[in-house]
Amino acid sequence: MSSVIQLLPDHVANQIAAGEVVQRPASVVKELLENAVDAKATDIKLIIKDAGKSLVQVIDNGVGMSVTDARLCFERHATSKIRHAEDLFSLHTKGFRGEALASIAAIAHVEMKTKQGQEEVGHHIIIEGSKLVSQELSVLPKGTSFAIKNLFFNIPARRNFLKSDIVEHRHIVDEFQRVALAHPNIYFTFYHNGSELFNLPPSNSRQRIVNIFSGKTNEKLVPVQETTEIVTIQGFVSKPEFAKKSRGEQFFFVNNRYIKSGYLHHAVTAAYDGLLKDGCQPSYFLYLEVPPHSIDINIHPTKTEIKFDDEHALYAILRSSIKHSLGQFNVAPVLDFDRDASLDTPYEYKNKDSAFPTIQVDGNYNPFASEKKEFATSNNNFRTPARNTASWESLYVGLNTAVDDFSENAEMHMETETVTSSLFDDEDIQKVVNKTYQIHKKYIVNPIKSGMVIVDQQRAHQRVLYEQFLSNMTIHQASSQQLLFPLQLFFSSNEMQLINDLKEALVNTGFVFEETNEEFVQITGIPVNVTESEVSILLEQLVSDLQDGIPENSFSQNDSIAKSMAKSLAVKTGSYLTEKEQENLVNGLFACKDPNVSPFQKPTFITLRVEDLDKKFAI
Repeated sequence: MSSVIQLLPDHVANQIAAGEVVQRPASVVKELLENAVDAKATDIKLIIKDAGKSLVQVIDNGVGMSVTDARLCFERHATSKIRHAEDLFSLHTKGFRGEALASIAAIAHVEMKTKQGQEEVGHHIIIEGSKLVSQELSVLPKGTSFAIKNLFFNIPARRNFLKSDIVEHRHIVDEFQRVALAHPNIYFTFYHNGSELFNLPPSNSRQRIVNIFSGKTNEKLVPVQETTEIVTIQGFVSKPEFAKKSRGEQFFFVNNRYIKSGYLHHAVTAAYDGLLKDGCQPSYFLYLEVPPHSIDINIHPTKTEIKFDDEHALYAILRSSIKHSLGQFNVAPVLDFDRDASLDTPYEYKNKDSAFPTIQVDGNYNPFASEKKEFATSNNNFRTPARNTASWESLYVGLNTAVDDFSENAEMHMETETVTSSLFDDEDIQKVVNKTYQIHKKYIVNPIKSGMVIVDQQRAHQRVLYEQFLSNMTIHQASSQQLLFPLQLFFSSNEMQLINDLKEALVNTGFVFEETNEEFVQITGIPVNVTESEVSILLEQLVSDLQDGIPENSFSQNDSIAKSMAKSLAVKTGSYLTEKEQENLVNGLFACKDPNVSPFQKPTFITLRVEDLDKKFAI
């Protein structure tokens, strides 16, 4: 029998590896930006077209590559970052696996231009699907330029699975922001389809955060700083009042590398215990410095997962340092809410010994003698005025006359017939039959002829609101209530772009926008069934729900917006409803076109028949 196991060709192995390393255009952006940072660049430009599907180009002014390195960098497991296995535990660079460029070259058209500072000319290389097309000398500026075109050109199935341009663009922006936040000392610029999205000059960490997430972010930040033998923590957390429903602005950096860690995220939220509303998430930008030998980065090709030697100690230090910062900057409330600072003990009295208070006693003091003296004096000077009081007999004058008149004119009627009545009036019986009941502030029970209906109040309200919003957006007849003072809401640049795309649909629901720019939106009118305090929550939830992309179909877009708004505004489980509100909700539900399910295809009510109850009580 012949052997069946054989080595795969390099280009096949590279395509297989690309499945893990290059998942979407954002993966290419991440790898190229990190390579530029490792090349000691001080100015990095990112240029993309069609959300990275047509072009991803990264230009840096780093050290460049020699002719040998330029050709060898596209080979598998070829890297300049490590030499020995021990180097994995003393990493000071972003990359170390040597897989990225080989994987990218296997599934795209790659054009690389590079030149070292001391060389007179550079090298221009073109590779398509792991095959070298051309390599020639060229006059170039110092640094390296990678242009990745036609991603997944030889894997149509992978290209078909890419999301819409909006979604892919959002992922690219996320990767760009992570690298830019980790290196505030580098100049970053970002161009998409010829327009400049970000221009980030070198600055400190706080200014870099403000430049990325709008100027309003500055007042939200609370600095965090802690130095221990295990970890050095620097960065910022947001004030509790600026917490959002979404988890967008949450960043951990370990040794200037962006990571994801649910365990550390729990430590941050634990520090906010009692300060956040239900469902709200704090923003944080935390930079952790740990010894390289105490972490393991080689967990996944994306290098966003990490293992720590002592996670429990790191958890406790992170939680306590954030808690300390929130208290230090008067963000967390103190127990003595009415403390008067003027009553605090001065610092100069800190080392003084306390002395017992002296007591002086007046032995001649007699309170009774004093009272008698005052009483005598008052009797001499006080004269009681004469009062004009009537006799007590005047109270009864005319009483006999009134009684005689009543006895002459009034006739006594005795009840001769027996009065019979039921325990309950017919109106009361009818009222009791139609009465609704709320159970555990979650379900509404309504008796019907065949038994009873049990309604889930949250799902029912979602269905009612969903059909109202969908109808308003479809027929363009939404009512709006004008605000006395305009409402200004601040969002990040990505969120503002999404709101601008949804502006027309939101106007059809009743919103009136007076002004929008890159940082905030100003609202002068809101739908009639929305309160002013709910506007911020509604728009944040809408942005969070549609961050994966806006449906291109008009109906699908209206459907998504109506679902999101209904979910935000619907009465929540645990809310008390009056009898009138319960009745209106039940009547509104059964007036809907499809009362059986919520907008998210979950049942809104169940019917319990009398026969079912009889079976329960059957012996």
